[in-house]
Amino acid sequence: MLSFKSSTRTIPDIARVPRHVAIIMDGNGRWAKKHFLPRFTGHSRGVETVREAVRYCLDRGIGYLTLFAFSSENWRRPAEEVSLLMQLFAKALMQEVSRLKANGVRLRVIGDPARFDAQLQALIREAERTTAANDRLTLTIAANYGGRWDILQAVNRMAVERPEKQGRWTEDDLTPYLAMNHAPEPDLFIRTGGEERISNFLLWQLAYAEFYFTETLWPEFDATAFDQAVASYQRRERRFGRISEQLAAGEGDAATDECQLHA
Repeated sequence: MLSFKSSTRTIPDIARVPRHVAIIMDGNGRWAKKHFLPRFTGHSRGVETVREAVRYCLDRGIGYLTLFAFSSENWRRPAEEVSLLMQLFAKALMQEVSRLKANGVRLRVIGDPARFDAQLQALIREAERTTAANDRLTLTIAANYGGRWDILQAVNRMAVERPEKQGRWTEDDLTPYLAMNHAPEPDLFIRTGGEERISNFLLWQLAYAEFYFTETLWPEFDATAFDQAVASYQRRERRFGRISEQLAAGEGDAATDECQLHA
């Protein structure tokens, strides 16, 4: 299995194009309101933007794209909207999987599936199975996901499976139990819609990500807007605890073992 190193323990490779982009897709409802349309129309338009974002990553060689589709707190929304969102998720799975497979995209869904109905859970499993062999892009959808839930479920599973190390657990021990153990930590985190918070998204994994907030609403986040986010990332100095002079001297550059293959 692939094992990705922690940015707090090693210095990862720094590439001009981010290897992994994570996005909170905010602003669908406000986009619909701006256009005098029902809120659900905004969510439907947002699915089209997901398709465009996937195409962007494929064209630019971005290997991992993680999207926050539905948080563990979004169940607090009106019941009718939640029901429509679940229907939209199921419809998108049915319509998009063949396209993802044809384009070499592997789909992963993270979060607690327990509150989804049996049909949606089955669609998720089938979509993951159908695209499992693809390796051009890993598209991860976070649904009924929360960062605190992720850490707690990982700790609980680790405690059950590795009780002999209690009191001596390390990051390397915990990592395999986290929901995003199939991907490196995000290099670039984007939130659309004008809000500037991470809203319980990837709390562990965003430790050293570069943050980019934009007023652009998700349905309007096109390739040009994505380019602007990547350009902002490219202007950042990624130090990982070092100082600028060390970067200039090439001190502490990443070893080649950021991602190792283990039996």
